[in-house]
Amino acid sequence: MKKLAITLASVLLVSFSAVAQVVVVVNPAMNETITTDEIARVYTGRSSVLVPINLRDADAKRAIFDEKAVGRTSAQLKAHWSKLVFTGKGNPPQEFATDAEVIAFISSNEYAIGYIDAANVTDQVKVIHTLN
Repeated sequence: MKKLAITLASVLLVSFSAVAQVVVVVNPAMNETITTDEIARVYTGRSSVLVPINLRDADAKRAIFDEKAVGRTSAQLKAHWSKLVFTGKGNPPQEFATDAEVIAFISSNEYAIGYIDAANVTDQVKVIHTLN
């Protein structure tokens, strides 16, 4: 029983550390400095300067991003966007299933912003923030 608990704890630790380093990325052509406050405004619909991209709800990186970059839980953001959609004041960020899809979209859209696992960064995107 003790071995099972240790094995389970190890698996959970490895799973968490596999997505623990989330980075915010933009198109390499973007030269502006983007603060974390600006990122939060973009992802809450209070700024339309950039095109925000989300990973799907089930992705652990999304929860990390929502809490560390936007300062809200995923449930709070979902409720926020539901209200904006209902009142006709906005649409939530487009969702993608994988980091590769986020990279492809951002590399072809100069004003797009998203987040991926740091291990998946390529030269098609530029890292502007690292979320620990």
